[in-house]
Amino acid sequence: MSNDVFSFSSDKQGIVSGEPMQDDQEPEILSLRPAHLSDYVGQAEVVESLKIAIEASMQRREPIDHVLLHGPPGLGKTTLAHIIANELGGNLTVTSGPALEKGGDLIGLLTHLESGDILFIDEIHRIPKAVEEFLYPAMEDFAIDFVFDKGVHARSHRFQLKRFALVGATTRVGLLTAPLRDRFGIFRSLDFYAESDLVKITKRSAALLGITIGGEAAVELAKRSRGTPRIVNRLLKRVRDYSQVRADGNITTETVAAALELEGVDEKGLTDLDRRYLNTIIKFYHGGPVGIEAIAATLQEESDTLVDIIEPYLLKIGFITRTSSGRKASEASFRHLGFKVQTKMFS
Repeated sequence: MSNDVFSFSSDKQGIVSGEPMQDDQEPEILSLRPAHLSDYVGQAEVVESLKIAIEASMQRREPIDHVLLHGPPGLGKTTLAHIIANELGGNLTVTSGPALEKGGDLIGLLTHLESGDILFIDEIHRIPKAVEEFLYPAMEDFAIDFVFDKGVHARSHRFQLKRFALVGATTRVGLLTAPLRDRFGIFRSLDFYAESDLVKITKRSAALLGITIGGEAAVELAKRSRGTPRIVNRLLKRVRDYSQVRADGNITTETVAAALELEGVDEKGLTDLDRRYLNTIIKFYHGGPVGIEAIAATLQEESDTLVDIIEPYLLKIGFITRTSSGRKASEASFRHLGFKVQTKMFS
């Protein structure tokens, strides 16, 4: 068989080509993340406080204080970590709490950091306790304490680190231990985005993707995106695919509605899992209150998935409430799903 079968040709150099390419020569895959604070949409107070902290640290020529970002998934915590590194001109090292299984894993990362570098730890609340204790002197004194040998022969050695900045992100800030939380100098919370900000993000992402979307279509997409930039970008790509195949590339309000109906996303942005969650409370537990473990068992889903992914938005739009006895469906959720409101439940 001819080798031509396995070769690819193109007028422009691409990731797939007939010639071998070094990894560092491959063009970057298109990213919708903004690279600088000036391009970041929404979270005005967070952005302003980071601008001041970054400018102050650059004027003093020292690393920025350690930063802790918390909020529901998809609101831009990882994006802000990349932006902080870009603005300060430092290298960014990315890891996550579950990936740091042993103290040696963290020590290896810390000892390779140069002055002014950024270490980003996603889901920082999931760092094992034994590993977390190595962070305390690293964050406070920029040093790591090693213990050699055991028993009467044990001796301690302190290794000095370069001055770095730690950016931590978490969806469960309440699970952070007090000693770790108190070592962060900048503590910021990210909230769900306003519809107007999501429209701006939609239009920016559409321009990067090379597609045209009208104002009304962008508003319709923003309404169904749960106040979350990650979701609006994901749904935009699905709308792009649908319009390309079924609507000659024209993205209209009707196209958006049809594409998202196919994805199972309704006019409030609820997915199939959201509706199953609410149906479980209303049908099986008569509107609640009911414990999260009981809901998870009925749905055969992990309780952490429901707490981290499903509940924040439902709480935000008032479809459920949390009580001391458990979760309870609201009048709005009854009406949205087409159930008759039981007056006695809400009196």
